Amino acid sequence: MTRVIAITSGKGGVGKTTLTANLGIGLALQNQKVLLIDADIAMANLSLHLGMQNTPITLHDVLLGEASIADCVYDGPNKIEIIPSGLSIESYRKIDPTRLKGIVDSIKDKYDFILIDTAAGIERIALAALSASTEVLLVVEPTSSSIADALKTKISAQKLNCKIIGVILNKVFNEKGEISSENISRMLELPVYAIIPFDEIVRRSFYEERAPFMASGKQTPAMNEVNKIVSRLIGIPIKETSTKESFIKRFLNKIFKHKQ
Repeated sequence: MTRVIAITSGKGGVGKTTLTANLGIGLALQNQKVLLIDADIAMANLSLHLGMQNTPITLHDVLLGEASIADCVYDGPNKIEIIPSGLSIESYRKIDPTRLKGIVDSIKDKYDFILIDTAAGIERIALAALSASTEVLLVVEPTSSSIADALKTKISAQKLNCKIIGVILNKVFNEKGEISSENISRMLELPVYAIIPFDEIVRRSFYEERAPFMASGKQTPAMNEVNKIVSRLIGIPIKETSTKESFIKRFLNKIFKHKQ
């Protein structure tokens, strides 16, 4: 049965789009058929994370009734598929976001997972994306403002009969003043699915390489945490890879290759 999961947050800038792209690839690497939908139709940028910003037909066109859903499904990295949103402000103003649920329902049987990257907050665009989902993952930073906004989003999702399955703690620096995962779990009354540390490789993967870090093969703490989410979603054990061990392995491989 297809799982339709909204990746959402109470405030912007917490990394939900980066997570959506990389979680989708993580699931695909475990032989799951995955569709990503950029439902942030006002501030779309999921396609930028996947290096697919030049798609001619987007979710905007489908919501306007000017294209079919089949016209805007594109092949992405590692066999994921993606429905991007457009960048046109003019078309955005004409869109009825409540049509999204019907679109998702019409195609969901083709996939194991549909991940919906939502707008932040509880405005109508975000609520339409939540309404199209059956489950929700909340992305938060370890700050009081992020937690407060996430609580509002949780309440809104529950009113829409969405099942909030867990919280993902992102951009963790382990600095004094950050709210602990235990306290966040208690405040939101949700299990913590992953604690993703701030990772320089994650930042470079977007700004320099324009590719999700899960597709790079580089072993990072962030990759280990995304794999934990994958493991919980599909119910399989995924062994964590030591970044120290992977560095040594790559170093030795280079030496042996040079000697040959």
